[in-house]
Amino acid sequence: MNQPPKRPQTPRLPSPVFFLLVILGLALFFSGKSSREEAAAVGVNEFRKLVESGKIDSLTIAGHTLSGETDSGESFEISYPPGAIDSEFMTWLHEKIPDASITVEEPSVWGQLLIMLIPWFLILGVVWFFFLRAGPRGSAGIFGGFVQSKHASVEADETVDVTFDDVAGIDEAKEEVQEVVEFLRSPRSFGRLGGRVPRGVLLVGSPGCGKTLLAKAIAGEAKVPFLSVTGSDFVEMFVGVGASRVRNLFQEAKGKSPCIVFIDEIDAVGRKRGASFVGGGHDEREQTLNAILVEMDGFQSDDGIIVLAATNRADILDPALVRPGRFDREVHVPSPDTEGRYAILKVHASHVKLGADVDLRCIARGTPMFSGADLEAVVNEAALIATMRRKDWVEHEDLEEARDKVRWGKARKSRVATEEERRLTAYHEAGHAVVQALQSSADPIHKVSIVPRGPYGGATFSLPERDRTYLTRSYATAMLAVAVAGRVAEEQFLSEISSGAASDIRQATEVARQMIEEWGMDEEMGFVHYGPREGQFGPATSPETASQIEKHIKKMIDSAQSEATKLLTENRQRCEAVAAALLEHETITGEEVAALLRGEAIDRPEPKVWPERNDVLDELMRHDP
Repeated sequence: MNQPPKRPQTPRLPSPVFFLLVILGLALFFSGKSSREEAAAVGVNEFRKLVESGKIDSLTIAGHTLSGETDSGESFEISYPPGAIDSEFMTWLHEKIPDASITVEEPSVWGQLLIMLIPWFLILGVVWFFFLRAGPRGSAGIFGGFVQSKHASVEADETVDVTFDDVAGIDEAKEEVQEVVEFLRSPRSFGRLGGRVPRGVLLVGSPGCGKTLLAKAIAGEAKVPFLSVTGSDFVEMFVGVGASRVRNLFQEAKGKSPCIVFIDEIDAVGRKRGASFVGGGHDEREQTLNAILVEMDGFQSDDGIIVLAATNRADILDPALVRPGRFDREVHVPSPDTEGRYAILKVHASHVKLGADVDLRCIARGTPMFSGADLEAVVNEAALIATMRRKDWVEHEDLEEARDKVRWGKARKSRVATEEERRLTAYHEAGHAVVQALQSSADPIHKVSIVPRGPYGGATFSLPERDRTYLTRSYATAMLAVAVAGRVAEEQFLSEISSGAASDIRQATEVARQMIEEWGMDEEMGFVHYGPREGQFGPATSPETASQIEKHIKKMIDSAQSEATKLLTENRQRCEAVAAALLEHETITGEEVAALLRGEAIDRPEPKVWPERNDVLDELMRHDP
């Protein structure tokens, strides 16, 4: 029989009796006050003058408060200190105002008792509400919620709707965690030969590469409860709350065994101890980390609990956290290669309508260093672009536009550029394109555009034939020549230079610095690492060596400028043809660049004219209210 879904528990409100007592006490307080709020308060001296003059018509004594009326009908009120109204005081009143009506009200015993007990009821009610009553997940009081773990829990009968079929492009990582799935399916079978399954698995990779998705897929394949929390959820302003939440989380996990505990961004609490500038060993994060270490040490081989954690900063984690017995295994989740990107694109493209001209392999080749999240954004943006253009399916040009939008930003076609700016941008990009096309070690050209995107006035897009696991010196040298070619073209064809080469200057300088400091590609500086060492503060080299490095960086870039100048001088007409095509069409493909370099003309159909955005929105609202 299917059980009804569990409803989240809500904290119980205070007892109605508590509210009744509070209301009653406030009513007594304000009723006594309201009955006398019209009477004018008088001082002791003024009251004595009224008594001495005999102007008091009536007087009521209640406790140590006296109220009455004068012979002119005015009300008054005065409070004496407790004990001041004695027999001598009463005798004085009867002597001075014998004709006045004097009434003495005896205070109610129950009223006095209630007034005495109201403060105690309030104190007990506050203590019960904040500390004793049942709170979330059975915690004690409203403050108990602070020590409760803020994890999201998916029960076994609900299951995670993610499987390994939804995870593409990281096949090696899936193979590594496959045994975790088998252990969760049948925990006892793994102890048959005396082996022990890892207690913790650390997923390491760049942002967006699929660490969280892989963790969910493990739970989905194993069909076990999945308790998910982020590292920052453990840390609060109250000292000791993080450690309490850790204990609460693992206590609940033991009750749901076998299960998965997933801690995302564990570096928020797992940093190396003693590295904090404040707090020292009493830092709240260190207390939380100590609690995690203790809880993971307390696992037994048959507990059936697997702890998964994800981070992109494994280098800063505490060694005690990643030692054997805690996080036994470190699974690297890399950025996908060409085949991996193709597989990821197929997974995301299965949810959209694709046209017959879509080439996902071409998109995969043109998206080097894209993560899985980036590729999902590309497919989603393409679907939105096709929708805005009132298409019935997503075409290849929509995916191309989406890729450029994700990488460089939306095309700023509304930007009004002068003819001088367009010519400068056209020759700048033509310089990049021609030098890149003539460099055998450089990547093939995909397309060249002078349409502004983001902070860039134009761009030359590459289409790598393969993913590079390492860079050769010839490829790095070609990168330098391509980077400086835009500035060289400005000087040669326009006798002017602009600030548009700022990003090229940064790129060329960084590549040359890495060639010298980290890759050992400079013959004079030699096979030596000059970059900063891990954990080092301050300069990595002496001032003399740093000066030598700067000189060799300048020498490398000067050599690249000489090579670019030579190529553009020898191919001046070709560069002018590419620049003219860019001024006419704004965007040309790699095949068209090759045709121009061969001396051929560009023959393309008339460009499509898409409707304005507001027209598309109106059309959508008419057909899909």
